[in-house]
Amino acid sequence: MKVIIQKMILKKEARETNYWLRLLIETEMIPEKQLADLLDELNQLIAILTSIVKKSSQPFPQ
Repeated sequence: MKVIIQKMILKKEARETNYWLRLLIETEMIPEKQLADLLDELNQLIAILTSIVKKSSQPFPQ
């Protein structure tokens, strides 16, 4: 259970990082080109963490 909670926290932190990076782009503080690769990696990480949390939350088959 502790591992699931840790993964949920990681997912939340990754989503928050995504928000701040997008805010930097929207306010034109950093050009989107500079963050494009980082945002792509971050989105992949969020997808992986989402999958882990979903699969970890499911009951084990008997």
